[in-house]
Amino acid sequence: MSDPTEANTEPVEPARGAGERHVRVVLVDDHRMFRTGVQAEIGRTEETGVEVVGEAADVEQAVTVITATRPEVVLLDVHLPGGGGVEVLRRCAPLMADPEQPVRFLALSVSDAAEDVIGVIRGGARGYVTKTITGTDLVDSVFRVQEGDAVFSPRLAGFVLDAFASTDAPPVDEDLDRLTQREREVLRLIARGYAYKEIAKQLFISVKTVESHVSAVLRKLQLSNRHELTRWATARRLV
Repeated sequence: MSDPTEANTEPVEPARGAGERHVRVVLVDDHRMFRTGVQAEIGRTEETGVEVVGEAADVEQAVTVITATRPEVVLLDVHLPGGGGVEVLRRCAPLMADPEQPVRFLALSVSDAAEDVIGVIRGGARGYVTKTITGTDLVDSVFRVQEGDAVFSPRLAGFVLDAFASTDAPPVDEDLDRLTQREREVLRLIARGYAYKEIAKQLFISVKTVESHVSAVLRKLQLSNRHELTRWATARRLV
C-alpha cells in the first residue's frame, strides 16, 4: 500500500477464514484516491471478509457516517479537516464505550510522529499502523482490532511500549496541553509553511479565525513569531 494511487497489481490473499469472518468497516481519510485504493485492496468482501460500509473525508462526515452505520472498525487518518482524528475519537467516545456493540478505531496514517501516535491512543484508538502496510496485513489488523486486540506497525510497537512503560498515562507536554485541538492543528500547518489562506481552506475556517488561533498559540507558548513557532514545533516532532 506504499502508493495507493496506483492500481493494485498483487491480489490480497484471502484472510484466514475469510468465508467465516466478517467485519464492517468505515474509511476516514481526506484523500479520495487513497480511500479508493484501500477500498479496492481490502474491500472485496467475499475474499477478505471486509465490508466497507461508509467513507468520510473530514471530521463532520466521519461522525455522521460512523453514527449512522455503527461499524465494528473505523480506519482513521490522523490529519483531517475539522479537528483531526483525535476530534473524531472524542466525539465518538460513547460509541467506543458501548458494551454491546463497540465501535473500535485503528489509525491508518502516513505519519509516525510521536505526537500523532500518542494522541490517538490517548483518544481511544486500539492501534496505529502506517500506510506502508500491505493489504493482507491491513485485513489481519482490522480483524484483530475487531476482536479487541491492540495493533501497531512493528516499528511503532517498541515506541508505544516505551511511552507507556513508566506510567499508565502517556507523557504529558505541559506547553502543548495548553493548546486546544484546533490550535494544535493551526500550529502544525503553520510549522509546515502553510499561508493563512491555505490553512483557512484546509480547516474550513476564515482567515481572521486563523489569525486569532495563531495569536493565541504565540501568547500561550510565549513565542514572538511564526519562525520561533516553527522551531518549537519541529523540536517536538509535530511537523
